[in-house]
Amino acid sequence: MRFNVIVKPKEAVLDPQGNAVRDAMRHLGMPEVKSVRIGKYMEINLDSKDGNLEKRLHNLCRDLLSNPVIEDYELQNTPVSDQRSAASTKDKAARETRGQRMNGEKRESKRKSMRKTKSVRTRLRSAKARRERKSSK
Repeated sequence: MRFNVIVKPKEAVLDPQGNAVRDAMRHLGMPEVKSVRIGKYMEINLDSKDGNLEKRLHNLCRDLLSNPVIEDYELQNTPVSDQRSAASTKDKAARETRGQRMNGEKRESKRKSMRKTKSVRTRLRSAKARRERKSSK
């Protein structure tokens, strides 16, 4: 059996990480982004078919995987097909290599955007300093 767990901040709770991502997306050319909420996603594979299993998983999600004061969780039971579980080792290795390559590309892209962000901040600070010098004269 496979269960998917999705943990998100409650709607009433501020999400500063989501706000930072939203602002970065707007800065990088997507002004139509209204909001972003950052959460966690987990896949749990189990060998048991115990009838009490789902209740125990709900308790685990509430007590361990989420903070019930500020987060909500969703537990989804996903059937595992024999084809997916019988994936060959070669295919798995190819997916991992592709994932590592994508992570490297994402890191490089993030570095470039951080450089852009720093240069924009530097220009804004310089302009602000010039305005302050003019106003103080």
